[in-house]
This record gives sequence, structure tokens and C-alpha cells, in this order.
Amino acid sequence: MQVIDLHTHSNISDGTLSPEALLALAAERSVDVLALTDHDSMQGIERARQAAEQHGITLISGVEISSQWSRPATKKSYSVHIVALNMQNPESLEYVLEQQQQIRAERAQCICEKLQQLVKIDLYPEILLEVEQQPDRITRSHIAKALLKNGVVSRLQQAFDHFLREGKPAYVKFDGLSIQDTVQVIHEAQGFAVLAHPTRYDLSATNTRYLIDLFAQSAGDAVELAPEIDSLSTRQMVDRMIAQNNLKVSIGSDFHGEHMPWLKLGQAPRPRPEQVGIWEDFR
Repeated sequence: MQVIDLHTHSNISDGTLSPEALLALAAERSVDVLALTDHDSMQGIERARQAAEQHGITLISGVEISSQWSRPATKKSYSVHIVALNMQNPESLEYVLEQQQQIRAERAQCICEKLQQLVKIDLYPEILLEVEQQPDRITRSHIAKALLKNGVVSRLQQAFDHFLREGKPAYVKFDGLSIQDTVQVIHEAQGFAVLAHPTRYDLSATNTRYLIDLFAQSAGDAVELAPEIDSLSTRQMVDRMIAQNNLKVSIGSDFHGEHMPWLKLGQAPRPRPEQVGIWEDFR
């Protein structure tokens, strides 16, 4: 059976490994098919492709696009990530990704300004060093690591719980595309749109079901299977929503590297016999 991992990150976004090191590790883990899906960036794809050829791994082009959705009943907007896979015309995504990267850079600076007022430390210069002076690569994970390094928090998760997650004092919303617009631009790039980690958005079960319904209504193609760490009832709920909406499935580890050691490269949920993998449609 092939080992497939369609959700991974390199240091082009918030992973710790270079694209080349990521592919070397994938070879060690006997991964056959891998997608590099950095946040709002495809800058590492060509480097990853060259490394994949050296290791005999099939590389799938990918990017994880920061999006948002709203539900009239709650009068709130929520963040969501849509993974684009196997784009045949990726150039059509470039303008959208440039816009996303600009939003990401401005958001990072705004978060750091809020944190400077709160903790009296200017974290922005050292974070820029971490991302090779490219502010559009800064994610909240980079900021969390800086808070940990400076002793403001004792664990990465505390950075989110105390400062960075929604409702906390340094939170800044990512004003990205809607789900509908994101799916549209992915399809214009002749790729497949996948709802990433549907159980990772701190949503109620009702809102998670609504999200999957909305994604299907927006012409999304597949949903990532819930990880085994989730409860059986949660995984079964996601499976039911996939079936009810006639969606295909995707599988991925969401590997980031050493700062998220519980996410293991090449370890992804297995589809049920009746589920159809989106990778079967790849060209």
C-alpha cells in the first residue's frame, strides 16, 4: 500500500525543515506521494520537486490558503484553511497568493505591535531573522516561538491560549478570501480544493457540520479525514458529512517539524473502503 501524505509544511511557511530536508525525511519514512502545502505560498514547490526526483517520490503541487466563512445564525466570521492540490495551471493563483502574503505580512506586524504593548518586548526584528527578512512568511507559530524563546510563556500552546488565539489580546483576524472565492480560484488553476483539518477550528459539532455543508455547496472537492487522536464520535461525524455531501477524502499529517512533534510525517488516517481518495483524480 502506498504511503500518501497530502498536507505538509516547510520553512517557507511555519515548518522547521527546508523543502529539501522535508523530502529527505519523507524518503526515510517511505512516503511515496507527498504534497508540500505551505501557508499561502508555493515558493518551495520547485525546490521540493527537484528533491523529490532525487528520492523517487511523487510530488504533488499544493498550497494551504487562509480563508474565512460566516454563519448568519451566529453573526460571526470564522477562519478556515483550504488546501489546493495538483494545480495544472498554478500561475493563475500567483496574484491571489501575493495578496494573501501581503495580508499575512501586515497581520504579523500588527500582532507584534500589540504584543510589544502587552509584554514590553519588540519581537518583530528577531522573527524577521527567522524568516530570512521575508515578513510574508511570518505565521502565528513564528510569533509563538519568539514568545517562548523570550520566556514570556513556558510552552508554545500558552502563547496561543494567552495571546494569539481569537478573543485574546494580541489576536488579529486574517482577512482572507471566502470559501466560495477560494474554491473558485483553485478550480481556475485546474486544481482540487480540500477542506483542511475540519475538527481543528474550535467549532461546535453543529458549526463543524455547517462548515462541511457550506464547503460542499461551494463546489469543494474533498475533506481531510479527522486524525485518530480525535474521538470516535467526532471521526464518525466527519465521515457521515463526507458521505452525505458526496465528497471525496484527502489524507495528510499536517507535518510541521520539531515544534509540533506529535504530527508525524507520513502518518495519516486511512480511508474507509467506501471512501474515494482525491488522489485518484490527480493527473
